[in-house]
Amino acid sequence: MIWTAVQGAFTLPNFVVGFALGYAVLLLLRPLVGDAGYDARLWHQVSLVGFFVKELVKSSVRVAWEVITPGYGMRAGILAVPLDLKSDLGITLLANLISLTPGTLSLDISDDRDHLFIHAMYIDKSPEEDVQHIKNTFERRIMLALGKPGEVSSVADRAQPQSV
Repeated sequence: MIWTAVQGAFTLPNFVVGFALGYAVLLLLRPLVGDAGYDARLWHQVSLVGFFVKELVKSSVRVAWEVITPGYGMRAGILAVPLDLKSDLGITLLANLISLTPGTLSLDISDDRDHLFIHAMYIDKSPEEDVQHIKNTFERRIMLALGKPGEVSSVADRAQPQSV
């Protein structure tokens, strides 16, 4: 943002150049200030956006197919997703990404902020498996994208299914 302000042109190409220059400065200063985890978070943020776009297209096609074909092929339900996210930003991002995805809608969050209630048009397998899918995809990616330095690897390890 400073680069675009100094240049006096708030255009997308100018912003991209400023972003690249800022990133290069951060890379050059890494030996002096240490590793801030910026690289990992940036990759995870880009990955979250890409994953969301893929899910958006998939679910849009599925809902459109449901609308244009005769019959009733959905099995709707309400899911209670236990939350590992604790920050307001993380919970809000998860709820909004779910609501923006066609076929799902965030309904409410529990008073203790431990569960997010979601209405889903399609309960494909079992409610438990669909909840686990949300946790292993959306929530895990959000945790990685918003993670603090040093937490990225522990979040990835914690998100992996555990054998009993």
